[in-house]
Amino acid sequence: MTTRRWQLAHGRHLDLGPKAVVVGILNVTPDSFSDGGLFIAADKAIAQARRMVKEGAAVIDVGGESTRPGFAPISAEEEQARVLPVIEALAGSGEALISVDTYREDTARRAVAAGAHIVNDVWGLQREPGIARVAAETGAGLIIMHTGRERQKLPDAIEDQFLFLRKSLEIARAGGVADGQIVLDPGFGFAKETTEENLDLMARFSELVALGFPLMAGTSRKRFIGGVTGREPAERAAGTAATSVILRLKGADLFRVHDVAINVDALAVADAMLARENDLPPGR
Repeated sequence: MTTRRWQLAHGRHLDLGPKAVVVGILNVTPDSFSDGGLFIAADKAIAQARRMVKEGAAVIDVGGESTRPGFAPISAEEEQARVLPVIEALAGSGEALISVDTYREDTARRAVAAGAHIVNDVWGLQREPGIARVAAETGAGLIIMHTGRERQKLPDAIEDQFLFLRKSLEIARAGGVADGQIVLDPGFGFAKETTEENLDLMARFSELVALGFPLMAGTSRKRFIGGVTGREPAERAAGTAATSVILRLKGADLFRVHDVAINVDALAVADAMLARENDLPPGR
């Protein structure tokens, strides 16, 4: 399997390809759909981050504003008050790579200055294109996510992925972002309203490899997993791990999850199978 080096801020990098990379979700919010309020206090957030690192997360993704359907927007100042102390504390300890989950240019810039290595934009640079300048100027890794919110989607899910993400890539390149800084995320659950739409995106996920960038999967505890299993958000760890394995076999490189340990184990089995498959002679 080909190794691709993902360039990050502060002279860091991640090698993607041979082994799945787990990204631990750290919502410093009162209203996220499955863990809102649990880690709003900085000390609890830092303890949770360290727990996820111990379980095998290579990256901690810190978010200060909920992105669940119907979320209540907050100000940039409030978002920064939530995330910056946590990022500073984690950066000071050097325990993990840090991502900031934001679509705001100013928050992204301040977060990278505080020690974040990656900017994760759920609006794919199409809400505040200046995030591209932040990535270009700081060398930060950039996760560009697809969303169908606030626009008319194409009927074909993959065609819509290509339409949206190619526009985002144009913004990134115009802002000076190098290809080696970019990871793409198809945005499971973001205006993919039905269980069937998300399952269709999973089934066709390998078509996204043609975009030529590493891919991140963010299915963790999403509603469509509940639609399949009948379980509430906090009980969807096993269902999430199943989607992680499926998407790993279809070409995903990174996995953004709430429940780190079960996904690390599931992906280790998937990686072992892929490695073994690559070692077998043709026709076996």
